[in-house]
Amino acid sequence: MELYNSATHRKEELKTHTPGHVEMYTCGPTVYHYAHIGNLRSYIMEDVLEKYLRYAGYDVNRVMNITDVGHLTSDADEGEDKMIKGAKREHKTVLEIAKFYTDAFFEDCRKLNIKTPDVVQPATGCIDEYIKIISRLMDTGYAYFAGGNVYFDTSKLERYYIFNDHDEENLAVGVREGVEEDTNKRNKNDFVLWFTKSKFEDQALKWDSPWGVGYPGWHIECSGISMKYNGEYLDLHCGGIDNAFPHHTNEIAQSESFLGHPWCPHWFHVHHLNSEGGKMSKSKGEFLTVSLLEQKGYDPLAYRFFCLQSHYRKTLVFSWENLDNAVAAYQKLISRIAALDPQDGAVDQAQFDLCKEKFLQQLGNDLNTSMAVTSLYDALKIPANDATKLALIADFDRVLSLSLMEKAQAKRDEDSRAQSAKTASGYTITGEGDPAVDALVLQRYEAKKARNFAEADRIRDELKAQGIEITDTKDGASWKRI
Repeated sequence: MELYNSATHRKEELKTHTPGHVEMYTCGPTVYHYAHIGNLRSYIMEDVLEKYLRYAGYDVNRVMNITDVGHLTSDADEGEDKMIKGAKREHKTVLEIAKFYTDAFFEDCRKLNIKTPDVVQPATGCIDEYIKIISRLMDTGYAYFAGGNVYFDTSKLERYYIFNDHDEENLAVGVREGVEEDTNKRNKNDFVLWFTKSKFEDQALKWDSPWGVGYPGWHIECSGISMKYNGEYLDLHCGGIDNAFPHHTNEIAQSESFLGHPWCPHWFHVHHLNSEGGKMSKSKGEFLTVSLLEQKGYDPLAYRFFCLQSHYRKTLVFSWENLDNAVAAYQKLISRIAALDPQDGAVDQAQFDLCKEKFLQQLGNDLNTSMAVTSLYDALKIPANDATKLALIADFDRVLSLSLMEKAQAKRDEDSRAQSAKTASGYTITGEGDPAVDALVLQRYEAKKARNFAEADRIRDELKAQGIEITDTKDGASWKRI
């Protein structure tokens, strides 16, 4: 597989420490609020990546953290802990907040067909690992104690900015708007490894340490959790592009200083989902969640389909119109699959293998999900029987996870029920062969029969809005698109 590497700024072959095995780490959520759909874009693309690797024959160990302590509202290691902020907002304990929003996050993942990683570790469960790392960094001179906190000394590094598509001055702590400078630091880029009781006296979660009672900084948790469950050599680190600096930059600094050797050679970053007004966030505009999509009548998997139509390294613009277009395409794809006959012959293995190889190549080329979606349409057009087409779609959906076979079968069942109802009633519908429209026309008839004329008129208006005209006949109705 060739995958773009954010650390080298080029597409490279994914090479692993152990042949055929991938140690993969994913930055998990800070569980102080619901995940918005912009956050979830990253998890969808990481899910496709993991499933592709398994599909291509790799053994994968994927680890993800849950940030339930230490993530501050400012990347300058200043401001309020986001978990404390959530607890105050809802008048609950930090642990109650963490439990509730962790469960909510995984429920969203379930709705989006995102596989749970092999290891999910809350940050609060690895305090001993952080203390071990920080202690060695103190002993070797990479860390220092000042003002009640332990800081990493970035001046000890030959190179700090790893993902430097950026202007160093614009990234400097204390320069950006809303980021205050910490005067305890020796250097502007130094970052906190451990906070003691001298800071945030109301911090709910504290632990004993060699430097006093306190709690870990945000950045140290991913290093500690990854080393515990992935080992000293990580093959692939994933996350949103907004984590590249400072979070991932600081992870590399502390991990390699602790280990004394290179840590992770390949970095995978998913770019932002923007609204038409700019970057999507929890703090501005409508807070778009999976639950809100459902409330508005959208299938969460239609949002997954929407994300897969764009490359992960491109900013994706969300609008309700764009989502509606994805919904229409997704439903049309399901209808075409539902029209295939599962009993139509045996699978043509030669044709199957040819199409599968193309699918592997498309996703193996920097996880090109838009071309992988195109492979679904290509499978519908191949010169082969329906059984072969269905086998290919089922196989591709092991990676894309759009529930295509299940939804196609559900549509067949729905169409069968509608046809049975039509036959039983003796009501004849003539049209253009669209079962969904036929079903609405039949519902209108049943409403009129029950003298529910308001419902009948509503259905007529709904069809009219879709550009469909109904004409009642002696034995039923006919319809056409106008």
